[in-house]
Amino acid sequence: MAQITRDMIIGDIIRVDQGVIPILMEAGMHCVGCPSSQGESLEEACMVHGMDVDILTDDINTYLKGL
Repeated sequence: MAQITRDMIIGDIIRVDQGVIPILMEAGMHCVGCPSSQGESLEEACMVHGMDVDILTDDINTYLKGL
């Protein structure tokens, strides 16, 4: 089972499973296709967007557990 961490690059998280894209978009992180997603960690992106990285990480990992 795949699991993501807060220090993973967003582009790498999307490569784990593209099904996480709707989760990111729903959370308000609409930058999944922008160049920043290839060099910015989930934690950094959450900081920029004012999101709680632990909640988003848990949401993504819950989705991945269900695969």
